[in-house]
Amino acid sequence: MTDIIDRITEGGTGEAAPAPDELAPYVTPLPVPPVLRPGSGEVLRETEIALRPTWVRLHPQLPPTLMWGYDGQVPGPTIEVRRGQRVRIAWTNRIPKGSEYPVTSVEVPVRAPGTPPPTTEPGREGVEPNKDVSALPAWSVTHLHGAQTGGGNDGWADNAVGYGDAQLSEYPNDHQAVQWWYHDHAMNITRWNVHTGLYGTYLLRDDEEDALGLPSGEREIPLLLADRNLDTDEDGRLNGRLLHKTVIVQQQNPETGKPVSIPFTGPYATVNGRIWPYAEVDDAWYRFRLVNASNARIYNLVLVDEDDNPVPGVVHQIGSDGGLLPRPVPVDFDDALPTLTAAPAERFDLLVDFRGLAGKKLRLVNKGRGQAPGVPDPVNDVRYPAVMEFRVGESGETDTFELPEVLSGSFRRLTHDIPHGHRLIVLTPPATKGAGGHPEIWEMTEVTDPGDIQVPTDGIIQLTLPDGTTKTYRRTSRTFNDGLGFTIAEGSYEQWSFLNLAPIVHPMHIHLADFQLLGRDAYDVSGFDPAVGGTRSPIKFDAATQLPLAPNERGYKDVFRVPGGQILRVMGKFDGAYGRFMYHCHLLEHEDMGMMRPFVVMPEEAMKFGHGEAHGGHDGHGEGHSA
Repeated sequence: MTDIIDRITEGGTGEAAPAPDELAPYVTPLPVPPVLRPGSGEVLRETEIALRPTWVRLHPQLPPTLMWGYDGQVPGPTIEVRRGQRVRIAWTNRIPKGSEYPVTSVEVPVRAPGTPPPTTEPGREGVEPNKDVSALPAWSVTHLHGAQTGGGNDGWADNAVGYGDAQLSEYPNDHQAVQWWYHDHAMNITRWNVHTGLYGTYLLRDDEEDALGLPSGEREIPLLLADRNLDTDEDGRLNGRLLHKTVIVQQQNPETGKPVSIPFTGPYATVNGRIWPYAEVDDAWYRFRLVNASNARIYNLVLVDEDDNPVPGVVHQIGSDGGLLPRPVPVDFDDALPTLTAAPAERFDLLVDFRGLAGKKLRLVNKGRGQAPGVPDPVNDVRYPAVMEFRVGESGETDTFELPEVLSGSFRRLTHDIPHGHRLIVLTPPATKGAGGHPEIWEMTEVTDPGDIQVPTDGIIQLTLPDGTTKTYRRTSRTFNDGLGFTIAEGSYEQWSFLNLAPIVHPMHIHLADFQLLGRDAYDVSGFDPAVGGTRSPIKFDAATQLPLAPNERGYKDVFRVPGGQILRVMGKFDGAYGRFMYHCHLLEHEDMGMMRPFVVMPEEAMKFGHGEAHGGHDGHGEGHSA
């Protein structure tokens, strides 16, 4: 650790730290993480990736920032494998005991209406750092997000390791070409551990992708977006220290005695670990593998010229979370797809045509949009819209690549007539009775004979479906430590329906399986009474509001945006692995505060000997919503 401290003393610029408004955009080159290709020989020869402390210059005007990185890099190396190439990785914790925790965490009061939210500005505003966060040890577990691997390799949140210990995970990589990503998943503290820099991307190749002849080599670039905030010194100047600043919306929750705050967003967008970088590109086609690695920031991305006008016709999305889309989706930033909306953990495989743009500067910016009047909004608090800049040079060569009309001939659309089980999951408002001031995940089961159930009752929800029938559902769990609810037969299809009763967007992530979105439906959720924890009148299907799926939502996904007042229906197949997994909201603060639940996948033959677990039905009436 001493050599690291020496490096920061020697590595300063000799200039005064900048004031927040002096930080200039587009002055640092975009770094490209090194590629790590694990050996294809005997799987017992594991590849070690060590977690280490490091100092990172987030911006040329800033002093170095203490961070933690995989192999001492932020982001970590891009891991690249072939389909069917089984690899074993030892995620080894080499962060010495007693190391300083790299993140300062504070909760600041909400400001008066009409003033900029505190999250749009750096600095602690005189609030003392959270001593419990400062005292955290280097305790981490790595989850390969999207991977189909056994529960013992998935990065279970409790199975984090300390200094000198290793998490040994094996990945079969038996999957179509895809971009996964890896990040910390330690129980209770994921929000801060990812903030330190513990994230990276993982590319899986196959023959179908190869046959497309897509841009590659220096013209295929990962873009890992993560917003951050920085602390300031006593003079109000940026000191480079990572700051996790959230806003208190309730001073003291009567149930927990603790303040309630909204998830973290920060004013500074980093791409590949640098604030507002630029990339020099040729006048040719490029492939960008974008992942939103932010805690909670939902980006609404637009490519603009130097006059801030959208640039049409050059961006095409060819893949999403689970791999290639059936066909390219043009991203023209028009009424059909006004922005490229990226929630935390979503991935976007993008082709950008820079031909004919030599000498131009194009900028990727974040155009925040509100969610609901009067609601604390992690999307709309955009003070600095800058993300990154592309400087297009002249290569002197002609790029002969042509955009394919069909991308994935192996893609098959899932339909509702496939035999499948059902689950209904309800996402509650923070103010719900017994919720401790934070939103919750409720697993529901249908009450086939409501009988004497009184309405309203805590945990009872009535739902009027599109066919006009009203069903009654009972809550079976609400916290991570409640009893196991979902046991799923390996190889089976399931439809999961997420009903969001809150006015905020929850990006929901299910481990292990790939899903396809079946549809979004609007519902009038005003019948839910948070004070009671149940419905006073049924939540009703809103036939007048049509919510068609966006074209770029029609591929395989493992993260799904669920806005308030909607039911999102997804279907997937739980195959290729057994074990205990989890699903959760990928707003990391929500995940850490309990919006996470376990499920188990086991052989169907073994389920016959169970003890009454909630296995779910295949008749459309078992464990949830059958619409």
